[in-house]
Amino acid sequence: MTHQKGSSLIEVLVAVVVISIGILSVASLQTMALKSNNGSYLRSQATFLAYDLADRMRAAPDASAAGAYDDGQGGDRAEWDTRVVAELGSGAIGSVVRNNRQATINVQWNDNRARIRAGNDADQTSLTTFSYPVEF
Repeated sequence: MTHQKGSSLIEVLVAVVVISIGILSVASLQTMALKSNNGSYLRSQATFLAYDLADRMRAAPDASAAGAYDDGQGGDRAEWDTRVVAELGSGAIGSVVRNNRQATINVQWNDNRARIRAGNDADQTSLTTFSYPVEF
């Protein structure tokens, strides 16, 4: 009776398949983590931008109540609109909805990560909105 030494070709193939599946899983996990990281970065930038405009509105309460920040025609609001596009991409927009001495600052941007996660068609746009209420 002879005893085998070493491993057979089938055992090696099974080990290679198992290791390959593990490596592909790790690569997929890394890709999803990078996409989520980008989405988190965009959300934090939108938050900082909304807080920035809120601080500007609080610094000039009379101008804010008069509607100086309602559109991006000039001054602080025009500069802020430019920063929104620069930080969040060409499809990003900012808006202010004012009611007397209260306002809601909305920042909207294209979040491709959400579209990919939901499995939607690549041609569709997935917009994400961050809203921040402020009193001045």
